[in-house]
Amino acid sequence: MQAKAVFLALIVATVSLSGCFGDQTDEVVAPEVESNSNGTFVTNKSGMAVNEPLLDMEFFFSDVGEDGPEPSLGITSSGCIFFIAMEKPMRSCDGGQSWENSADITQAPFTSDPYGWVDPVTDRIFNIHMMGLESTWIGWSDNDGESWLGNPHDSGTTPLNDHIKLATGPWTSSGYGAIGGITSTFYEQAVYFCYNKGVGIFCFTSYDGGATFETGGQIYGLASSNGGLHGAITTAPDGTVYVTPRVETPTVLVSKDNGFSWDEKTMGTDAKTPNPRKNSEVATDTESNAYHVWTGADQGIYMSRSIDSGESWEQESLRISPVEVISTTFPQTDAGDPGRIAITYLGSENASLLGTTDIDGNNWTGNGHYAPNGVHYHLYITYSLNALDENPTFHTMRVTQDPVQVGAMCLNSGDCRSDQGGSNRNLLDFNDLHIDREGRVYVAFADGCIAECASMDAPTPADSRASMGGMYYLAKGPSLFEENGELSPLV
Repeated sequence: MQAKAVFLALIVATVSLSGCFGDQTDEVVAPEVESNSNGTFVTNKSGMAVNEPLLDMEFFFSDVGEDGPEPSLGITSSGCIFFIAMEKPMRSCDGGQSWENSADITQAPFTSDPYGWVDPVTDRIFNIHMMGLESTWIGWSDNDGESWLGNPHDSGTTPLNDHIKLATGPWTSSGYGAIGGITSTFYEQAVYFCYNKGVGIFCFTSYDGGATFETGGQIYGLASSNGGLHGAITTAPDGTVYVTPRVETPTVLVSKDNGFSWDEKTMGTDAKTPNPRKNSEVATDTESNAYHVWTGADQGIYMSRSIDSGESWEQESLRISPVEVISTTFPQTDAGDPGRIAITYLGSENASLLGTTDIDGNNWTGNGHYAPNGVHYHLYITYSLNALDENPTFHTMRVTQDPVQVGAMCLNSGDCRSDQGGSNRNLLDFNDLHIDREGRVYVAFADGCIAECASMDAPTPADSRASMGGMYYLAKGPSLFEENGELSPLV
């Protein structure tokens, strides 16, 4: 397939975003950016500014050229980037300068829910899609997408699934790992597949590289009593597996035996989560320390840490997002060496609209589900190189120059609403962030404000209904693997 030409832009730390578009009314859009931050922040564990220089970071933007709501991405050891844009596994092997759809006839012809994963050990690329609610079509490639295999009915032992997720990780010596150690000559990693059905979270383990899922079922305890929607699956170098349910009190489900049994760990009672809410995510570093990030009830991004492989979690939450960012959603994270992490999220700095009338006629508290028409959401990327310290520092950049979304976005698929321009569920449920073998950060997101919307002085929600796939990656700045030092541009 002919690769598509894409636009490549450089966003630098000194970029300045400004403009005043008048007072907020039903028709007039509020100032896009109200703080004096120039889009950069250096903050402490309370989200307050500290007198330290911003890390020297630059990010490249690449337009994937396809609709990409709730995108996922991964990078193989050869440097090829895979971006799952609906049913299309888009591939770029030239640093995001061009993209092509790498799928063949063995892959899902449509999708009701897309997801992708690149195994960081074997380079296997997974392209998985929910087919209605009946089953999941899982495809995989072991040669950078040059050819694919797939199973069009790959749902574990209990079909009728939704909200699908997949990941890989090391085998342990207990539970399903005892079997996995025997089968590892066929595929050396455990493959995990989770979905929700009704109010339950179901997770399965594959011994054959994701071709079939014969063991697993409903995760006991939390999933049977608190709802089934969940976030991405995360695995640690020591084989610990994490799944995050969507509940009021930030919670992590932890397995030490390759999914045979699960424990429930809670934290964040000081921060809570909003309602409606989106999923949280866990990152693990090279020594299996874990970092759980989520949107708190006050709409900031918070974190709890575990230094004993998920056995215990600190109960005092750390704020990652600056206090100037008063509304957030879609937090995603990954980590390299201990304390070196990156987080991305959508956020707004339109503090003057707090307390004004939201789209339901109530006083707006910062929840994006009800945001007034004048709120502008941008993509933010945060780094910390000392996230395990007692007093860590967070370096944040607003990387988008025009809004990603104008006005409210649907954060509850059964309760979408918008008073302008039709459905605001254009971005769907999540974005993605991963690092490559060098420790370079890549962020996948869907952009709702493109073309004319991006160039307007005062775009409205009706102008912001796209879902174009886009990617930022670190062109210059510190690797999340300390030994690699400062990274240079890919192209």
